[in-house]
Order: sequence, then C-alpha cells, then structure tokens
Amino acid sequence: MVALQDSVFSLFADGKRLVRDLETHGALAFYAPLEGGYEGRYIRRIRANGYTAVKLTARGLGDPNTYLTGVHGVRPAHLGKRDIQTYFIPPIIETQLTGLSPRSKGLLIWILEGFVLSRQEIEFLCALPKLDPRVKVVVEMGGDRALRWMPLKNTPV
Repeated sequence: MVALQDSVFSLFADGKRLVRDLETHGALAFYAPLEGGYEGRYIRRIRANGYTAVKLTARGLGDPNTYLTGVHGVRPAHLGKRDIQTYFIPPIIETQLTGLSPRSKGLLIWILEGFVLSRQEIEFLCALPKLDPRVKVVVEMGGDRALRWMPLKNTPV
C-alpha cells in the first residue's frame, strides 16, 4: 500500500511506482483526495509509460463481464413513436486491443465510482488481467485524505 502524505510531492511524482504496482498486480484500487485532479495526472503518466487508457464509470455498467468481454445489447430510450430496437455493441476490451499500436504495452481500464461494485464484480475485475496480461485495471474506490492505492484483491467491500 502506498500513501503520499504530502500533496505537493504528489504533484511532482512521476507515477513510476503506480505503473510498477500496476504491472505487478494487474488490478489496483485507487483512493484519491476529493479535490480531484489526481486521476487525470496519473492517467496521463500511465499513458506516457506506453499504455492506452479507457475511462468508464461503474454506475450503469451492468455486468462487467458482458460489457467488457462480450457482445452486449443496448436499447436507446423509447419515446413511444418507434419500435423498440436493440443495438449490439462489440466487446470493449477486444475492440481496444485490436486497435493498439505495436509499441503499446497494453490497455488500461480505469473505472470511476468503483464503490458501487459488488464483491463478485470486483473479483471479475481482479481476474481480468490474468485472462489477458495486456489488460490492466484501476478502480477508484472512493476518496481519502492522502493519495494511495493497493491491490484490488485486498480491498474491503
């Protein structure tokens, strides 16, 4: 577990510890002060280290397994004037991985508002880097007084 006590220091941190922990564990729980700004800085640093990042929110995500790895149907709002239609969207991870440049290290899935996820959904996100080692996951689990992160599998729910 890493905690940066001085917020000024975190402004100048290069993110190497986060990238190293991300590559070691595959999935991290991220806690940042509620002022904001930390997420963007660290996503930018992870991108600078060779990863492609995709930001999602946990609210309305549904089943992460289906949404990230399978073809899933989406129904737009029904206004009563047309037939109900279902549009099928390809899996996000597969689509993003096929579009990666050859120089890219992999794909980072950054999930906001992870505190709404159930234990089963978090377990799937922990297993996702084991299914494909090019995929890394960071889940923002809430706010804290100091910036810190830990392996997602060690996160209490």
